[in-house]
Amino acid sequence: MQRFLSRRRLTIGAGAIVILLLGVAFWPSATTVDMGEASIGPMVLTIDEEAKTRVRETYIVSAPVAGRLLRVDVEPGDQATAADTVVARMLPANPDILNVRAKDQADANLRAAEAALVMAQSELRKGDADLDLAAIELERTRKLFETETVSQARLDLHERQWKAARAGREMAKAAVAMRQADLESATAMMMSFAEGQKRAIATNPHPRESIPITAPISGQILRVMQESETIVAAGAPLLEIGDTSNDLEIVAELLSTDAVQIAKGNRVIIEKWGGGENFSGVVELVEPWGFTKFSALGVEEQRVNAIINITDASDIQSKLGHGFRVEARIVIWEDSDALIIPSSALFRHDDQWAVFLVSRGRARINNVDVLQNNGIDAAISNGIEDGQKVVLYPSSELSDGARVKQRNM
Repeated sequence: MQRFLSRRRLTIGAGAIVILLLGVAFWPSATTVDMGEASIGPMVLTIDEEAKTRVRETYIVSAPVAGRLLRVDVEPGDQATAADTVVARMLPANPDILNVRAKDQADANLRAAEAALVMAQSELRKGDADLDLAAIELERTRKLFETETVSQARLDLHERQWKAARAGREMAKAAVAMRQADLESATAMMMSFAEGQKRAIATNPHPRESIPITAPISGQILRVMQESETIVAAGAPLLEIGDTSNDLEIVAELLSTDAVQIAKGNRVIIEKWGGGENFSGVVELVEPWGFTKFSALGVEEQRVNAIINITDASDIQSKLGHGFRVEARIVIWEDSDALIIPSSALFRHDDQWAVFLVSRGRARINNVDVLQNNGIDAAISNGIEDGQKVVLYPSSELSDGARVKQRNM
């Protein structure tokens, strides 16, 4: 009997040990998780977008008349003074090349002008002869009138003839001048293209016949559209001038869904512009006109231009130019004393935002009210207190009340 009791006790003891070992083996262990902590601090919510600088008021210098543009001496970056710096020079255009018919007509006109000049010169010589004869007759008649040989009427007749001869000579002289001008005009019509180039004085970069074009404003030469010597039409753009030191602004092309959240006066942080530190700006205008633009992936997007004024010192602006790339962070919300948790702790639970609070080694689901979320941090208005720990990147297998422990870094 005693042996039977000992065997029974051993069997019960062994069974208890087996049950205990199975319980220990299948007892749920603590889940290893990443943890974060709620804290009080400053937080900003921004809309980030690539942007570029531009001169607010640029001036395109155009050709005032059609003609031959001489080689432009100024280069991008050169300083220009309004109404003083000569940025370009122009000459009259070279003559057109005549076709066969026009050349024959011009040649005939030239021969006619030469013949007309010869005729006018003959008339002038005839006028000189008539005037000389009239002068001799007048002088003879005056002497005879002094001796009372001829009458007053005869003297008056010879004076009239002399005056008529003098007037005829003046008319012949004017006719010669007119025919000479006609000949020069006909000769000019026969001018060839090569002769026009010679008359342009190509060896002199600034001939006296050139038309100087001065800078309309004081600033820098931004770009030269036409540098080489060429023939340009009236109004053709030659170069562009702007004041990069005092008239620089930033243009950001925002998605229309982001633009509606921005208003005039929003603070802007300008970064990644190539300098050592960020600088500040302020939104001046969100343009009311949107436009369609395709992204790098070929997605059609509606974009809106936001104009940003630079508010920092001009020494930063002096390092930038027209069309430089920057990154603009437009602040749409900020709080210096916000209750912040990492955004990675948030998840949806019962159509609300929730987190896993860690208390006494267990994770407890707790609903929270999110004020703002910038993708990195989230500002919480209710449901959590400063210093409480939360589970980061909670998995779908983590349940309410589960044991958790901090993952070793």
